[in-house]
Amino acid sequence: MEHLTALDAAVSGLLDADLSGVSDSDVVLIMQQLEKSLRRAGSVSLRLIVESVERSLPATLGYNSPNKLLIEVLRVSAADASARVASARDLGLFHTTSGEQMEAALPETAAAQRDGDIGADHARAVRKIMRKIPHAVDNADVALAESILAQCARGGTPEDVESAGHRLLALLNPDGNLGDDRDRSRRRGVSLGRQDSELMSKISGELDPTARALLDPILAKWARPGMNNPDDPESPCGDAENPSIDREALVAAAARDNRTAAQRNHDALSAMFRVMLESGILGQHRGLPVTAIITITLDQLEKAAGGVATTATGGLLPVDDALKLAERAHPVLVLFDHDGRPLHLGRRRRVASADQRLALIAAEDGCTRPGCATPASMCAVHHVQEWRKGGHTDIDSLTLVCDACHAQVHDGPAGWATSSAPPGDTYAGRTEWIPPPHIDPDRRPRINHRHHAGELIGRACRKARDRARAGDRVPLAEDGVP
Repeated sequence: MEHLTALDAAVSGLLDADLSGVSDSDVVLIMQQLEKSLRRAGSVSLRLIVESVERSLPATLGYNSPNKLLIEVLRVSAADASARVASARDLGLFHTTSGEQMEAALPETAAAQRDGDIGADHARAVRKIMRKIPHAVDNADVALAESILAQCARGGTPEDVESAGHRLLALLNPDGNLGDDRDRSRRRGVSLGRQDSELMSKISGELDPTARALLDPILAKWARPGMNNPDDPESPCGDAENPSIDREALVAAAARDNRTAAQRNHDALSAMFRVMLESGILGQHRGLPVTAIITITLDQLEKAAGGVATTATGGLLPVDDALKLAERAHPVLVLFDHDGRPLHLGRRRRVASADQRLALIAAEDGCTRPGCATPASMCAVHHVQEWRKGGHTDIDSLTLVCDACHAQVHDGPAGWATSSAPPGDTYAGRTEWIPPPHIDPDRRPRINHRHHAGELIGRACRKARDRARAGDRVPLAEDGVP
């Protein structure tokens, strides 16, 4: 701990130092020395991650992965936590069960970072190239490739490492025929990005040969010109080879179809998703039919336009699109302020009803644990006061919690607790989470604002107006707003 104290004092000294009198050459020298120190500190961070894994700290503290531990304790992003853990896996020095230190998976790269010659971006570039080396390349050549990349990193930029890596891959696989089933299995995957400001979602990935062979004939029929065109009311829907399709209408629709191939593929997939959900073949998920569950306010329903609706999977949907989707769906209208649906079951049942789940989806949108972004479709219903301790299966005593967060609610020293915000509180009735002492020694209750961003925006606006009226500046975080 004395090293941390010295480090903190050194950083404080640098922050307080007057740099105005430093020469130009010294400014550059200081930047270089500081960068080297920060890179070496990154190696210390990896050592601590390895130490936490070998001690099973994540499991001891109730987390299902090292990533979750970093996110909760350090308040870093999920992407940052994932990158750190992946880096520790390749560059960290783990130990055998007998206590002997093992060599890092990428030893030359790890040594370069410990020396302060390369940073996290250099190491990431090396790891990216190493993952692309075919499985059939022998171990000696793999080790030589890693050594070459590490040397390139010591004297160049991350971009230089990538450039050298591409040349290396070409040398290791000149004929492009060293890939095998294990390489393809490793690379397969489809990723969905978050919705952007225009509510669009980026999709990327790679299909293995089997998935491609299955998809091609489907798109050949469903993405055929003229089929499933949302911009053409007279465009035939479904399968182009269906006998019920009017062939003349299809030919006419194809003639006026100006979509790109990519747009036709998109519209075909959207049409297939709709048919699959409407068919009912997917059965149920967590007690509800597998379908698009959309939450919309009464004001939006009356105006029939404007704003966005939310989905149980955490997505956003323009209200006019939501209403169009509902035309062919099986909507369930729930008026929560009336007693037409049984939302209070007392101790008669432990498992929540479908009506209660719908009510929770509309009210909470997702997991209520602070910082968790899991949508409602991936959550279970949790008793705020546990059933075994006398909790009731009533709508005001239930909440949505994902499986990972639910596992952290227990009576152990690392366990979280839940309660309902009392009457008169700003968030009366909302689920409060009380963190364990290692997160907050004072165990102050927390509310999850991740699914209710409007709350923070509204509070910030009110505080801004109050400051303007008072002519004073009040920190936004004064009352606990993160």
